[in-house]
Amino acid sequence: MEEELQESNELPDLTAIKGTIRRRRWQFLLPFFCGWALVWGASWLLPSTYRSGTLILVEQPSVPEKYVVSNIDSDIQHQLDSITQQILSRTRLLRIIDKLGLYPEERKHESQDDLVEKMSKDIEIELSHGDDRKLSAFNIYYASRDPKMAQAATAELANLFITENLEQRQERSENTTKFLEDQLAQARIKLEAQEAKLRQFKDQHLGELPTQNQANLQILTGLQTQVQTNEDSLNRAKQQNAYLESLINQYHTMDSGAKSVEGGPVGLTEIDKQLDQLKAQLADLTSHYTDKHPDVRKTREQIARTELMRERIVAEMNNPATTASPAQPAAAKPFDVKTGPVMELESQLKANRLEIASREAEIKDEQSKINQYQARLNMAPVMEQQFADISRDYDQSKTDYESLLAKKNQSEMSTDLEKTQQGERFRMLDPPNLPIRPYKPNRLMLCGVGLAVGLILGGGFAFGQEKLSGKIYTEREIKKLVPFAEIPPIESLKERSSNRRRAWLAGAATVAIVGVILLGSAVTYFHG
Repeated sequence: MEEELQESNELPDLTAIKGTIRRRRWQFLLPFFCGWALVWGASWLLPSTYRSGTLILVEQPSVPEKYVVSNIDSDIQHQLDSITQQILSRTRLLRIIDKLGLYPEERKHESQDDLVEKMSKDIEIELSHGDDRKLSAFNIYYASRDPKMAQAATAELANLFITENLEQRQERSENTTKFLEDQLAQARIKLEAQEAKLRQFKDQHLGELPTQNQANLQILTGLQTQVQTNEDSLNRAKQQNAYLESLINQYHTMDSGAKSVEGGPVGLTEIDKQLDQLKAQLADLTSHYTDKHPDVRKTREQIARTELMRERIVAEMNNPATTASPAQPAAAKPFDVKTGPVMELESQLKANRLEIASREAEIKDEQSKINQYQARLNMAPVMEQQFADISRDYDQSKTDYESLLAKKNQSEMSTDLEKTQQGERFRMLDPPNLPIRPYKPNRLMLCGVGLAVGLILGGGFAFGQEKLSGKIYTEREIKKLVPFAEIPPIESLKERSSNRRRAWLAGAATVAIVGVILLGSAVTYFHG
């Protein structure tokens, strides 16, 4: 049993196969030819589909990016996906179908959705990436039963991709610029509000700003020095006032018969003391101030007036009046207090009092200013904090405005670049080709498939008939049996002639079949 199974699994050798084909040549040739003819004929019954294509190059901007930075998304893959979705939309495809008159037969019995779905399947986008994995080009293919229609549809699709890319980039660039302009307008309003707030704060706190602290301190120091100077001048004026009042009182208490003391009148001695005091005061002032100082000049004027007054008193004492009686000596003449020296002293006293009043008013005004500047310096920390808060908001608004202004200017340049089509764009390298050979079906390949089908059918029929005949033709089959005797083949002349005719007929049929197959393959190759 195991031997029978082993023998049944053994494959026939090449000699047995040749013998089988030679004996069953008609059972092999006819199915073989029919199988090939069936597949080959079916390939010609299938409708031819032509595919036209074109290559779209992704061109880089003509202006380097370091000079003009694009204001739109630079991911060309994402951009192409967006454009593809828009072009392959239902509305766009129906517009192309109506414009080019595609699918005339299908439009009679199919809905618009079916036509859109069919055209979507007929369109193919093939991407091409460079060494940096960045999209550098892409192919657009369209398949149709009419080669001219395939070419026209491919050209329409390519133009749509190029136009849509330009319009989309320009629109997105303009939208970016418009957005930046709106943001810049808002930033300008905010900056103007901060400027007005800062200006109002400066106007309300003029002289109290942190930037004026140093000036306020210098002014305060100067006022304090000036107050000290005015107080010194006031003290001197008060001393002068007391002296003039005492001198005038002495003149008024003198009677007309006053005698000289130590060779001169009492008034003359007091004037000399006043001159000494004034000269001492002048020496003190000139040690601290220049000759142009008001106090120095005033003291010099007082010395001059006092010396003039002394000279006039001396002149009156040395020149008695001619109307005096002889019995009354000149030395005994009464002294008139209403004479020039007394009037001069009263004039000096009046001027001295005016000076005291002026000094006191100046000191009061300066003291008020000192209090004012001292209050400003005391409020400096508070003003500095408030000014810092307002300045910080203003500086931030100014920085934001300047940043948006720079971005807006850069975006405008990018928009101009897109409008002049000097940015990144799609360019068709070659126009869509007019297909000559159909894209599908691949009749040459189907011709080869037909040969394989014919071989399978012919071999199946031949070997099937060989098995079903029950005859033994090979030594290998004989060995499986127990032979009793061997009879050599005996052919008559008639049988030998008949076998020779059948062999020639089979050979001719084989040559004819091979010729037909070669001719069909040639036709498929050149016209398929």
